[in-house]
Amino acid sequence: MTKMLTKSALALFDSLIAFDTTSRNSNLKLIEWIESYLDGHGVSSHRVASPDGSKASLHASIGPAVEGGIILSGHSDVVPVDGQNWSSDPFAVTRRGDRLYGRGTCDMKGFIALALAGVPLFKDGKRPVHLAISYDEEVGCLGAPALIADIASQLPTPAMAIVGEPTMMKVVTGHKGITVHTVEVLGHEAHSSLTHLGVSANMIAVE
Repeated sequence: MTKMLTKSALALFDSLIAFDTTSRNSNLKLIEWIESYLDGHGVSSHRVASPDGSKASLHASIGPAVEGGIILSGHSDVVPVDGQNWSSDPFAVTRRGDRLYGRGTCDMKGFIALALAGVPLFKDGKRPVHLAISYDEEVGCLGAPALIADIASQLPTPAMAIVGEPTMMKVVTGHKGITVHTVEVLGHEAHSSLTHLGVSANMIAVE
């Protein structure tokens, strides 16, 4: 079974890498390909289109429609290859020894290929496995929020999510984040000769 799964994953890997899903491009052909693959296994999937319709995220559930499943999450876009000294075609998998080279092999089409290869096995599980594939992660995680909202509104609550980012084979249970706040500080204007009658918004903001 392991050899069959590996062979299936490698074939899927070749197909996924062949799509030039650099973030500036549409990913719809890749999404269509994945939809067709899932349909061939009797698995329905759901698109979540970008605002302009040029890209889409996708989610699908395999197994029983019960709570407590696992989300396997990956992004479909890759970073550019412009101006880089590639010695092989970045959009074709090249094998050198025990390594596979191509744009997106680690980040993250390799993980997506493994998730898709497991679909036949997931169908017999006692808990569902949900696939979640987003767009535009490399340029700000633009596709993920709508995908998450769609999953939350349609699927039974999962127990956890595994995001298959490359981590040198170490389990990472958290990640750095960022939060942005817009703050308005109000003062009270006064003439410079009567500063005791005013309130400096700048001074309050500094505090």
